[in-house]
Amino acid sequence: MTRLVLAAVLAAMACFGAEPDFWTRLRATIEQDLGRPYVWGATGMKSFDCSGFVWRVYTDSGVLLKRTTARKLWFSLPEPMPGRRYAFGNLVFFDDLKHVGIVDTSGAFYHAETSAGTNRSRFDPYWRPKVAGVRAVALEQAASSARSFIQSSRSTAESSTSS
Repeated sequence: MTRLVLAAVLAAMACFGAEPDFWTRLRATIEQDLGRPYVWGATGMKSFDCSGFVWRVYTDSGVLLKRTTARKLWFSLPEPMPGRRYAFGNLVFFDDLKHVGIVDTSGAFYHAETSAGTNRSRFDPYWRPKVAGVRAVALEQAASSARSFIQSSRSTAESSTSS
């Protein structure tokens, strides 16, 4: 299991130097998880809640996000750069930080919706008035977390083989 996780993290780290590869992988991961039912507290593979969907998509794309509520996720992430508010991959928060999705375009986003499961929804007319704000996923911070994970995994592996 640890080797599988380590291999996934190493493969993901390779994409941080080639940013277009990461965005392609993120979109492919989102698309493979569309159409799954909503289940409160679920993080995939067969069902998701909103923050579980975000967590699974980013984790499967090689970005280590903490699995937490939409509200806590909001406070852990930076604001997007000016002019990049609705850039693909940013996280959009709704309903007083009770719901989260992944921005696709300025007109649409991906999320796990209680009535429709994981899907792509348009912001207008229903969702736009409910937007609480947008946050960016700090890829540099995620790459640093991945490096730390790899180092601790290697240390653990070395200490277990030397015993």
